[in-house]
Amino acid sequence: MARKDEHHESTIIRRVSKRGSDAGHGGAWKVAFADFVLALMCLFMVLWVLAARDQENLEKVLNAGGATMTAEGGSVRLDHAGNPKGSLIPRDPIPGQPQSDSRAQTQVKSSSQPSALNDSAGARQRVDSEQAMQKLARMMTTLSIEAGLAGNMQAVVTPYGLRILLHDTDEQGMFERSSSAINERFRLLLVRMGTMFRGIENQLLIVGHTDSLQFRNQSHAAFSNWSLSSNRAMTARAHLLDGGMPKDSILQVVGMADRAPLDRANPAAVVNRRIEMLVLTTEQAHQVSAMFGMPGRTEALMPGVNSARPDVVPASVLQERLVKVH
Repeated sequence: MARKDEHHESTIIRRVSKRGSDAGHGGAWKVAFADFVLALMCLFMVLWVLAARDQENLEKVLNAGGATMTAEGGSVRLDHAGNPKGSLIPRDPIPGQPQSDSRAQTQVKSSSQPSALNDSAGARQRVDSEQAMQKLARMMTTLSIEAGLAGNMQAVVTPYGLRILLHDTDEQGMFERSSSAINERFRLLLVRMGTMFRGIENQLLIVGHTDSLQFRNQSHAAFSNWSLSSNRAMTARAHLLDGGMPKDSILQVVGMADRAPLDRANPAAVVNRRIEMLVLTTEQAHQVSAMFGMPGRTEALMPGVNSARPDVVPASVLQERLVKVH
């Protein structure tokens, strides 16, 4: 029988970890993996911000012209003459580098075609008489027939010069709808016309026209028929220059939107969508230049206000006519 003062000893169990082989690694790999994932996340965030900024800049460029990313007609209006369709990157030639093969071939073909207006090679002729204007009109008509676009062109001799109209028909149009991207047949016709204009000294007015159909965005700064007609006129200028026409032969390039329809009874008619080129007589070209140039002779009416005096010869001729009338 045990004694009452006898004490029981408590048993202590000590557990020792046997994973001695993992002591060298610890949790350092977890920290490294977390840093790697964080770095990837930062990289993706930077790329996303850059992409969003590029998208925002593109929308600003389009909105500056009034267009949208899904503009009317299904086309984006950030057009550059000569660029592939749908491209937003200008393909302008870089100084010091040769031009593309297609542009070089166009220049070779244009330079190899002599102007029928010149009797002597290399000489530029001034076309002012009615007979010379009629001859030029017949040549333009021949070009349109050879291009298969006889129904799309008219040539009319006016007191101001030769008026050449390239317009749409129900069968084919000159440009894509709501765009300044030109049809290939019309482009080649303009190039050949530029080759012919290379032989004359007369200056040209290039005017773009549209029909009366309006764009959805009606704000004042939005892309409108005014912008469209101006862009199309500039496209026509570019292809005329491709044909070899000198740059100084173009006096003015303007867009008139739908303000001067050919078919007044139907302002939305396809014939109202057109490009007009007016080969000015020498006198008419001087008058247009004088309208926008610096006045030659002025006299002071009052402090800060000057009046342009007319030329002596035209004024004297007008005075003689008035005297004869009375």
